[in-house]
Amino acid sequence: MRREELEIVLKPEVQQSIKANLERDPLKVALDKSVPHSREVASQVKYLQRARQKLPSLYQAQAIIPDRGFEQSSSEESAVAKPLTGESLLDLTCGLGIDSLHFSHKFAKVTSLERDEVLADIVRENLRRMKISNVEVITASAEEYLLSCKEHFDWIYVDPDRRSEDGKRMVKLEDCSPNVIAIYDKMRAVADKIAIKNSPLFDVEEAFRLFPEASVEVVSLGGECKEVMIYIDSQPSSIVAHAIGRGKVEILRSEIEDCICKREFDPLQYSYLIIPDVALQKARIVAQALHGKADVWSNNSFGFATTMPDGVLGRVERISRIEKFDLKSLKRELKGIGCDITLREFHIGVDELRKRCGMKSGNKQKLAFTKIQGSAYTIFLE
Repeated sequence: MRREELEIVLKPEVQQSIKANLERDPLKVALDKSVPHSREVASQVKYLQRARQKLPSLYQAQAIIPDRGFEQSSSEESAVAKPLTGESLLDLTCGLGIDSLHFSHKFAKVTSLERDEVLADIVRENLRRMKISNVEVITASAEEYLLSCKEHFDWIYVDPDRRSEDGKRMVKLEDCSPNVIAIYDKMRAVADKIAIKNSPLFDVEEAFRLFPEASVEVVSLGGECKEVMIYIDSQPSSIVAHAIGRGKVEILRSEIEDCICKREFDPLQYSYLIIPDVALQKARIVAQALHGKADVWSNNSFGFATTMPDGVLGRVERISRIEKFDLKSLKRELKGIGCDITLREFHIGVDELRKRCGMKSGNKQKLAFTKIQGSAYTIFLE
């Protein structure tokens, strides 16, 4: 959002028009000549409508939401779930301010840096509307602030920008902005503890390679991996799979053992299929988390149990039968039938499976497909 756009949006008559048109189709608002500054109003209506679920606090406050700020912001559910607490926190990458907003409820003081002057002003205005007074937004880059910082903080939080200037998506920490590897020593000089948010594509083993003493938390929401957090503090190194609203599994790295099943797979033995939450898979602790509850042949695959398991981080389905994968027999049995398909470590994708077998999308028959010990299996679920 440019400065002139912000000035338009802040006008009282435009704010009133946004409120009056909040339930309308943004495209119709943009084309409505009776709406003052209809383009700016339509844009705010569009993003406020999207914020209703993702950013409910901003929606309730009728906050100002720029397009790029919305797309790059954390969801409030993810922000609330972060386990950071203390007296003071330095947020090196304010953005739209969602993390800083929720840190304000867990820290006495939050200092948040935003190098874009317009976005910094937007965050200040939104915090004012939400009556948040313990967050100071400073217009500065992480690099320049740390260079002259005299304060000491309990925590530093950083969510590096993972887009290059030409819009290319980046995953390696060294390529993101700020480069946390380059400024790591400066961060350690001004804070006792550091939290680094990474893309859901970020590799867990890479986190431990860069920071051997850290703890890593893989966070999922609604069955989708949302972020990989690195925590550098005085706690023992651990790996955590956290499915927001469903539970978490934490294992000390010193206690991780090989729980992959070594026995030959016997499809007649099992009555229940465990579909592990994606956080467990990303954290590569499926076998460890299901140890004693289910047999697991790969941390990227399913768990198999003879009795109904309790307290698993994932979905449990009752098995009707398990057969060796055979396209011809599947086509004879399932052609034209709506099938709900789940895959783990399988050599054919969902769309291609439906195409080859003549199946439709639907839920009349639930199926799972996987490979175990080199053999492909079809799992019919009740």
